[in-house]
Amino acid sequence: MKSKYLNLCIGAAALLSLQGCDDLLDRNPKDKLTENVVYNSYESLKTYAWQLYDAFPAYDQINSGSGNSNHDKLDATRTTVQLRRGMRDMIMWADFESDLMDQGSENGESNWIWQRYDIPTSSYDYSAPYKNIRSINSMLAGIDASSISEQEKKHWKSVGYFFRAYNHASLLNRYGDIIYVNTLLTDNSPELYNERMPRDQVAKNILEELLYARDNIGNYNDGECTLTKDAVNAFISRFGLMEGTWRKYHGLSDAEKYLEVSVTASEELLPKYKLHPNYDEVFNSESLSGIDGIILYKKYVEDIFMHRMTQETRNDNAGEDLTKKAVDMYLMTDGKTRWTSPLFEGDHNIYTEFRNRDKRFYYTVTPPYQVKKDPNNPNGYLPTGNPADEEYITLMQTLSDDTHKTLPSDQWTGTKTIKQPNLFLNKTQNWNHSGTGYRCWKFYNRLVVGKNNRDISDAPIFRIGEIMLNYAEATYELGRFNQTVCDNTINKLRERGGIPALIIGNEPEDPTRDPEIPATLWEIRRERAIELMAEGFRFDDLRRWKKCGDYLKEQKLGMWIKKSDYPKMPIQNGASEGYIALDGTPPGFPDYYYLQPLPTNELILNENLVQNPGWEEEP
Repeated sequence: MKSKYLNLCIGAAALLSLQGCDDLLDRNPKDKLTENVVYNSYESLKTYAWQLYDAFPAYDQINSGSGNSNHDKLDATRTTVQLRRGMRDMIMWADFESDLMDQGSENGESNWIWQRYDIPTSSYDYSAPYKNIRSINSMLAGIDASSISEQEKKHWKSVGYFFRAYNHASLLNRYGDIIYVNTLLTDNSPELYNERMPRDQVAKNILEELLYARDNIGNYNDGECTLTKDAVNAFISRFGLMEGTWRKYHGLSDAEKYLEVSVTASEELLPKYKLHPNYDEVFNSESLSGIDGIILYKKYVEDIFMHRMTQETRNDNAGEDLTKKAVDMYLMTDGKTRWTSPLFEGDHNIYTEFRNRDKRFYYTVTPPYQVKKDPNNPNGYLPTGNPADEEYITLMQTLSDDTHKTLPSDQWTGTKTIKQPNLFLNKTQNWNHSGTGYRCWKFYNRLVVGKNNRDISDAPIFRIGEIMLNYAEATYELGRFNQTVCDNTINKLRERGGIPALIIGNEPEDPTRDPEIPATLWEIRRERAIELMAEGFRFDDLRRWKKCGDYLKEQKLGMWIKKSDYPKMPIQNGASEGYIALDGTPPGFPDYYYLQPLPTNELILNENLVQNPGWEEEP
């Protein structure tokens, strides 16, 4: 199916050899031949620019070869450097730092939530963007002297400006004030020892470069997975919301300026794209080519570019769980919360807890079931004879297919998991287990069976579902959210989940609503949490809303169990029955944790750098 993309991906693979050019660029060449070759034609620029796309947090990458031996690890030794949304390698792992996901294992608490984060001597989060920026600045310097046409120069400058802005935005998000680099530096450049540029100026520079890229990027058909004006607008939508709300809730100026650009960018995209009707296929398709709502994606191809996102949810590791709080956020099919809906039958029985919920719930958390092993077929199963055990097996047959998410779920080898939930301290089998009982299988599919860590499902980078959420939230913050905006954003997402429309002024009653958050904004944020669950956005959302101090002091809980059924699983307050409590109650979230500390090596190398406030007193 993907053979037509082999040439494109082989070109990308060939480009990785150009990463050896880092050594070449770090030396003063005796002549300009190398730069002339790389930057003096449109095609060579296109090849060089492929390396810039590794900044996108897609699914992680495994080179061709067998299994883990060729796994391109996400650390400072990588040749390709993906920027993560949160503090973990995989996008779903980034949400462990939030209130809605848990590592699902003993001693798996978040170091951020538990105030155990140590100031690093060096950090991938700090070094990777600057490595990318150096490659970008080299390209931009070469374009100026290139003999390509002026329109082509504008196009490639737009690509360079976009990625430079993207990498600086990653640093801004993590560290606040940063060293801003917009020229190609040498080992002797004094700019290497600059002071940090204030956040106001960095954000202004980022926005200016994004707007230039939007207005000047050409339509040259560089390839299906390459930057376009729409992709630039998608990031402007994201960045404007992030920076605007950070400024609003952290007491900085110019919040409206960034919210306005988010709105403008979103308004250019919303009429162009419609939602793909199947939520699951957005994350578990072998090819996202032609899938509705996909603005930019990363392609994976068997034996060339692969990942392990799916296998992580099918192998012996497991441990990606939603929390009880996350599960409770999913609405009932009558549009009411589980607290007020007559359709909710209680959560002391896992079968009743899963009934009548938003469809996205079933695509995100493995529904409960039980079967018997087939003694004659390890990849088969037999019914238990209890109709209750088959309720969600039947439901998933109507929502999915054997390539995606029908039940029973299975290990990567194809061996069936005979029971879900499969709690890890009292597990029935060694795979597909969980700690909270709410096992995340959002990225689970059966496109590859019998080959571990060789997944090929394409990864969405920008999609219209996120843009709808950005637009809804930004317009609300600007006082312009109305029923028309709601119908074109929140209600389209709810419709796909089988949930009735939100009517402003008639929001569902939710006794768990944060009293500081108006009911309409609460529903916008609920929708964001559900639609983007396990995609690595939540921790950054809490940071920009300045809500970590409120939400990350809560104990993470799991499903209701009886100790007699699961004697090894811990229960809240040590009770004989109650909610699973793998983690204790966190100590709180200090304000200085909203920004990461600068690595100590950077402070030693550059005496003009000053540590972020609060961290300078850490041992």
